[in-house]
Amino acid sequence: MKFIPHPYQEFCIKQVIQKPAIGLFLDMGLGKTAITLTAVNELKYGRFQVRRILVIAPKKVAEATWQREAAKWDNLKHLRFSTVLGSTTKRIRALNTPADVYVINRENVVWLVDYYKNDWPFDMVVVDEFSSFKSHSAKRFKALAAIRPHICRIVGLTGTPSPNGLADLWSQVFLLDGGKRLGRYYTHFRERYFEPGRRSRDVIYEYDPKDGAQDAVMKQIADICISMKASDYLQLPACVYDDVPVVLSPKAKKAYRELERTMILALPDGDIDVTSAAALSNKLQQLANGAIYDDEHEVHTVHDCKIEAFLELVEKLNGQHALVFYNFQHDRDRMMAALKKTKLRYRVYKDADDEQAWNDGRVDLLLAHPASTGYGLNLQHGGHHVIWFGLNWSLELYQQANKRLHRQGQEYPVIVHHLICEGTRDEDLAEALTKKDAAQAFVLNSLKARIRSVKGEAYEEPRRIPGPDSRAGRGEYPEG
Repeated sequence: MKFIPHPYQEFCIKQVIQKPAIGLFLDMGLGKTAITLTAVNELKYGRFQVRRILVIAPKKVAEATWQREAAKWDNLKHLRFSTVLGSTTKRIRALNTPADVYVINRENVVWLVDYYKNDWPFDMVVVDEFSSFKSHSAKRFKALAAIRPHICRIVGLTGTPSPNGLADLWSQVFLLDGGKRLGRYYTHFRERYFEPGRRSRDVIYEYDPKDGAQDAVMKQIADICISMKASDYLQLPACVYDDVPVVLSPKAKKAYRELERTMILALPDGDIDVTSAAALSNKLQQLANGAIYDDEHEVHTVHDCKIEAFLELVEKLNGQHALVFYNFQHDRDRMMAALKKTKLRYRVYKDADDEQAWNDGRVDLLLAHPASTGYGLNLQHGGHHVIWFGLNWSLELYQQANKRLHRQGQEYPVIVHHLICEGTRDEDLAEALTKKDAAQAFVLNSLKARIRSVKGEAYEEPRRIPGPDSRAGRGEYPEG
């Protein structure tokens, strides 16, 4: 296929070629991979400015996405790839295989830096999903920062550069410029642009941006970061959101309220005791879905209310294919057990073969965890329905997962169905996403409110925003 870049893609390609360090903060579906590979091809074979290119990506993306994207376009088919995955022996063999582009998963960055030390061979590094390096205290960030002086060119790719707020930008920009724009130390960056927020007498739990901080930070990094939204450049079909209410049976509701009120759930096989608010939140999410893990990780099925609603929803699709996201393994296992009784063709996403089968129309339901399909996968050709069996509190994962279908090449409106158990944590999680609040603090605070309500204590019910009509509901990432 001949690659004819859009005008915005041509602009980005030129920027990658001209600037030794650049962050492409492009919305999902704008073709970050094709843009980068085209620039890589020009730098290596057109201008002879780079020799060996390293791509750091999420594991599932590293397995096939970059290789498949290059094979798709006539101008990129000649690029040779070596996938650095698997055991230590396999990784070393892959590193010693002649290639143009070496692709490694981000979990092995620390190993790679330690393996080469000062004999670092890659003069160009591309970090796919740059936001996975947002933590300045993470080992992968420290490893890449240590080897940064040996890297001549670096490109950071992400559609969600600051999923948890402005503070996420420091480590990413540091990898680009070594601290020239936002400071060499995170503490100095925080002191300059933030002020203490929620705190106790001695402990500061979070920092809030100062007035004008966002504009100031954006001005500082504007010359090395390009930010674009898909809605500004692509005519995508609509993305429609459908909340499917699920009513718990009296028995299931009683079990849920018992756990919520006492933090102890009595089961035939023994009691499940929860010792912290965070653990309780997790257990209540599981229970709303229908099953719960005990301390030995054994599964206890409590109800099938959501499974029944899921099957009814699938029946309403009348043969249309759907991408189904689950949170817990027992959700997946119970869905599979229910689907075995039907004639539907279903798979659990594992690798590139499942991606191909889905896009070829050989799969009716593709079950996937959002963390395994959230980045880089092109699933828009296999269907236009998304079903969330259970939501999670991560706005970034939610947006990225939905964008597997709502992206360039999708021909039909994408419909995102949320199975929401009424009166449970499902409602709180939906509200957190609607309000663009990716912080777990909202989830825990809402949990405390629910517990007070169950115990009969007075509190003010937080205002609920009906339906995902906010920008977060439309799949856009927080500004900044």
